Amino acid sequence: MPDGEPGMLMVKGPHVMRGYLGQPDKTAEVLKDGWYVTGDMGTIDRDGFITITGRLSRFSKLAGEMVSHVAVEEKLQQAAGLTDTVFVVTGAKDEKRGEKLVVLYAGWDGKVDDLLTRMKELGVPNLWLPGRSEFHRVDAIPLLGSGKLDLKAVNELAAKLSGA
Repeated sequence: MPDGEPGMLMVKGPHVMRGYLGQPDKTAEVLKDGWYVTGDMGTIDRDGFITITGRLSRFSKLAGEMVSHVAVEEKLQQAAGLTDTVFVVTGAKDEKRGEKLVVLYAGWDGKVDDLLTRMKELGVPNLWLPGRSEFHRVDAIPLLGSGKLDLKAVNELAAKLSGA
């Protein structure tokens, strides 16, 4: 990738594992031509410094572009004028486009149309705007015991609610 362009972070060298013991399928998922696919998205500047921008599992490929779920969540929070996290964004299968953004939210009583209008006013690219019908109110955002986002539960809930 050119300097500063986002992409998948892959590493290679004698320090990288050779694979998962007795699990060739799992090994094939993470090792590509000797490169270890970290699952991290990031950029490398011209001086060789790496900036991790997120996890592949927190991105969706829409119209050929990688869209960060975290970046969309931040814009949703900003548009709603909130400091507490009430939105979580994930991707779900879409028959027409391959993938779509789905928003789960809890603890917010605003109007989705107003939120989308405010996001446009903030200059959020159209590609980053979830469809009106892809906002789903939930009782609570799924969290792990550690307090971190339960991505598996979020993805399953989003798929169920969006009909994916």
